[in-house]
Amino acid sequence: MEEFIFVFEQVLNGVVVSAYYLLIALGLSLIFSLGGIVNLAHGAFYALGAYFAVEIAQRLGFTGALVLSPVLVALIGIALERTMFRRFYRSDPILGLLLTFGLAMVIEQGIRILWGAAPLPFQIPDFIRGQLFVGDLIFPYYRLAMLAVATLAVAATWLLLNRTSFGRVVKAGVQNPDMVAVLGISLAPVMSAVVALGIGLAGLAGVLLAPITGVHPAMGTEIITAAFVVVVIGGLGSFWGVVVAAVLVGIVRGLAVHYVPAAAEASIYLLMLLVLLLRPRGLFGERILRFE
Repeated sequence: MEEFIFVFEQVLNGVVVSAYYLLIALGLSLIFSLGGIVNLAHGAFYALGAYFAVEIAQRLGFTGALVLSPVLVALIGIALERTMFRRFYRSDPILGLLLTFGLAMVIEQGIRILWGAAPLPFQIPDFIRGQLFVGDLIFPYYRLAMLAVATLAVAATWLLLNRTSFGRVVKAGVQNPDMVAVLGISLAPVMSAVVALGIGLAGLAGVLLAPITGVHPAMGTEIITAAFVVVVIGGLGSFWGVVVAAVLVGIVRGLAVHYVPAAAEASIYLLMLLVLLLRPRGLFGERILRFE
């Protein structure tokens, strides 16, 4: 029984991990699906969300940081999309890759200049400290709150993409942007909104994860690879593919930490290899005409 409870705790921890993987991977998938840019700077925006949260929390508390930090990161995303990203939507994808790689380096070094290279402390707020006890099961309240916030953010994103006219334009733009243009619909403002949404979700993940991992300049570099793994496993253009992939990656990693600690990181790459051998487009990958 004790072994079962311990394994169940690892699965729960894996689900929490999948929550912030999902927030980051959704933005990556949206930006690439509509704009064709592989945003290697996405992890840097996640780090910016954490650093902004540290500053805002000192003045407005954790709740203020949770609301304002993702908004500030999203505004930076809009500015970069209008000045940089949109120049590369119809260019060779390698150019966008180089742009965002350079941008990631610039943001990380900018963080080091502004806040220093040493990690910054960011405490769990007092009102969600403590642990939940259910029999022999022990689980921190903060992780439950983090899971709830991430779930609400993902649900709101799904509603936006599937129950609004904006979402219908995004889906049409992903599948056939030329047809959208023929209908007289400009994708430029839509792309700005998608970038703001995707980068804002990354900023939200940074705020939520900051009290768990600490805040340091390289935190974006550490998480971006796992986020790309989630996108690849889920499949390009599929919302639910990214959701399922994030949960799978989180649980596999959580169980690997318990059973084979040395292979915890390798486990997610082995999972990706297995999925791609069976489903080269990913679990729910859609056919996107302009990429084929």
